[in-house]
Amino acid sequence: MSEHWGSVINDGQGEHLSIDQVGGLQTAAAPLSRSEGADMPIGPLVLIVLDGVGVGLRDEYDAVATAITPVLDGLQWSGPIRTLRAHGRAVGLGSDSDMGNSEVGHNTLGAGRIFDQGANQVDKAIASGKIWEGDWSALIAEVSAHDSKLHLIGLLSDGGVHSSMTHLFSLLERASNDGITKLRVHVLLDGRDVPDFSALTYLEALEARLAELNSTGDRDFRVASGGGRMVTTMDRYGADWGIVEAGWKAHVLGSARPFDSAQAAITAYRDETPGISDQVLPAFTVIEGGRPVGPIASGDAVVVFNFRGDRAIEISEALCAGSEFEHFDRGPVPKISFASMTCYDLERGFPEHYLVHAERVDGTISEYLAASGVSQFACAETQKFGHVTYFWNGNRSERFDAATETYLEIPSDQVPFQTAPAMKSKETADAVVAAIESGRYDFIRTNFAGGDMVGHTADVPATRAALEAIDAAIGRIAKATDGARGCLVITADHGNAEDMAERDGDGLPLVGSDGRVRIKTAHSINPVILLVHDYAGRSLTLRDDLPNAGLANVAATLVELLGFVPPTEFEPSLLAST
Repeated sequence: MSEHWGSVINDGQGEHLSIDQVGGLQTAAAPLSRSEGADMPIGPLVLIVLDGVGVGLRDEYDAVATAITPVLDGLQWSGPIRTLRAHGRAVGLGSDSDMGNSEVGHNTLGAGRIFDQGANQVDKAIASGKIWEGDWSALIAEVSAHDSKLHLIGLLSDGGVHSSMTHLFSLLERASNDGITKLRVHVLLDGRDVPDFSALTYLEALEARLAELNSTGDRDFRVASGGGRMVTTMDRYGADWGIVEAGWKAHVLGSARPFDSAQAAITAYRDETPGISDQVLPAFTVIEGGRPVGPIASGDAVVVFNFRGDRAIEISEALCAGSEFEHFDRGPVPKISFASMTCYDLERGFPEHYLVHAERVDGTISEYLAASGVSQFACAETQKFGHVTYFWNGNRSERFDAATETYLEIPSDQVPFQTAPAMKSKETADAVVAAIESGRYDFIRTNFAGGDMVGHTADVPATRAALEAIDAAIGRIAKATDGARGCLVITADHGNAEDMAERDGDGLPLVGSDGRVRIKTAHSINPVILLVHDYAGRSLTLRDDLPNAGLANVAATLVELLGFVPPTEFEPSLLAST
């Protein structure tokens, strides 16, 4: 795992331990005030985030409703429950047609308020022209001076989760206007944040735009390489550097499987493996005359145009690091100029050069709790570890107070998620139960990844199995919370597993030309639950006068459950007065 995603080490014997000696950040948040006359919690407050688990239509393509989940069903019947908005403007996205995602969801849960997310920040920088100042100008100057190539690497998608086609097109237009004559695009194919099997649609739009720019006769703008996002370039949290290596071979070495065009690559892979998802299409290199048309070479400049850092930081490290890089053999490393769309790691200031300044969120719930002496435990498996730490903390990787905060990562398996759908549910529950029983922590937060990661595979039975494993884990955590006379809160960051079919305007599943229902791999815009179950005997109810409440309301709710007065800048608590 990359160090900047959390303070965890492997002792070489299979144990993954938090590094308590790593210093935390100096918090500027003031201590919270205690609520006068409020019932104080006895045991710990335990928050479970069910990743990618929304409220669906309860038909056969709703894996949440059709999974056998007696624990979660029982909790929903016996405790206060309501739904929350987890998409669109409720989580700082541009419109209410925008799907939520894990990073945006955890940012909003931890921040307790709504703020502009990455796509909006880039949109504003383009509209104001600020994006073209500073590092963009420097890159253009370098390319012009060396008569070299400008490379753009990123997710070819309009899903608005990691990247945006409009941002890519703006970069292409500006590069042409700035006199760049040689440009290469390295496309990562989506199939997760947008409908699956749509890669050719996005590629055709890109090729049409490149053709327009090339029509002047003095431009050579081309697609040079690519591959599906889950097997090419876009690894995260150090889960599988082989994915980055595959991208390196395609983008830099030009040694991935050769094709005459990106379209030819996609078509060939689909012919060879019918039904293959866009997200796992193997890496490819575009060639002409037997040679790659655009490998990254010394003197070139590179922009990674993903605005979200988790799946862009590793390829950025591979491109920028010196001889200390150890994750795979890069071979000859070109000397390049580099910039990312945003700063992917604000703590390290990495990358050093970027086009848009991404705001760090101050005054998160964890910062306030650290200032108030509340002991905290955060735990998840690798796939979502950065979400309960970095994103939850307002895009900070380090703890606010090393003396009172513990972060624990459970290493994820490096196998296709549908082949082991339980993922690390049991091990995550083991860690959370141990934290509860230790009596050391006032606030415990965790994430179960299966609803999202397995939900993205389009395997409905496997997704049900993932949810059943999570349900068993929740049962163990609930029992431990009961024994400690604590309080259990369950919510989710966005929808996914509850809506696994593409649907028409009436909500009916769409059927493809083969007569089969078109399985959906993307997130949904469905609401998520907020469930509270107190085992200390407190009489708790949730407000019903805030119908548009969303994830931003959770932080104040947690603060009140801990016996404090929420900060004034937080969205209102959802606990009803008694």
